[in-house]
Amino acid sequence: RQRRAMAARRALHFVFKVGDRGRSARFYRELLGMRVLRHEEFEEGCKASCNGPYDGKWSKTMVGYGPEDDHFVAELTYNYGIGEYRLGNDFLGITLVSSQAVSNAKKMGWPLKEVAAGLFETEAPGGYKFYLEDKEQLKQDPVLKVTLGVSDLQKSVNYWSDLLGMKIYEKDEKRQRVLLGYADNQCKLELKTVGGAVDHGTAFGRIAFSCAKEELPNIEALMKKENQKILTPLVSLDTPGKATVQVIILADPDGHEICFVGDEAFRDLSKVDPNGDKLLDDAMAADNSDQWFAARKMKKVSA
Repeated sequence: RQRRAMAARRALHFVFKVGDRGRSARFYRELLGMRVLRHEEFEEGCKASCNGPYDGKWSKTMVGYGPEDDHFVAELTYNYGIGEYRLGNDFLGITLVSSQAVSNAKKMGWPLKEVAAGLFETEAPGGYKFYLEDKEQLKQDPVLKVTLGVSDLQKSVNYWSDLLGMKIYEKDEKRQRVLLGYADNQCKLELKTVGGAVDHGTAFGRIAFSCAKEELPNIEALMKKENQKILTPLVSLDTPGKATVQVIILADPDGHEICFVGDEAFRDLSKVDPNGDKLLDDAMAADNSDQWFAARKMKKVSA
């Protein structure tokens, strides 16, 4: 029963904070070749330290190669009043297979560095690393793995495999890395020792997974029993006109944020919006925050 339940768990997305929405959109759409799956604007929430029309205003854009039902995607969070974030050593990169992305980067003159035979490193705006395998894009999800930095590999592996039920796919003692995942055909999680403490900077992201709704209370109970950190206890989140989703947010031994959502409602919530691209383009065209700050001789804050 336990194993079957685990098999239903899915890797969904990684959350990035972006300071430059225009350049970020260009990177994900034109270089990686992803499409906008959904775009939403919010008037308040993340209270920035500036005042004025852009105080607390933010947006969320989901981008990927296909629907979140069977693709690992990126969530781009943009706070109108914040121009940049400080990177830590917590997020070490996303690896994907796409010779098209490699040739797009070359055409666009985007910096590209060959770090191994047929493997290129590039950076999204904000400094987030992406590793592109120069092979034909897979018919299924081309996103292979997300790599996170850890301070104590064994402790982290115990957490992700024993408590969160991930299967260990590869262990590389020499390079101090372990590859884990919930299923062969899903994006994997790679944990890699950073040699010292994990620093999340201000750019810290979050990785999201889904599971059967009835598993959420069990995850919460297990974390309590094991004295593990729960950042947001099990809560129901309402989205007007859409499904109510149940969510719990955890932190692993290094403070990496992990979100688990109830699968059934999330599938409803995460349906692809055919107007996604237009909504993002319209929002970017209407975003005069850079001019507003410049006119007042102010700089957007650095978080």
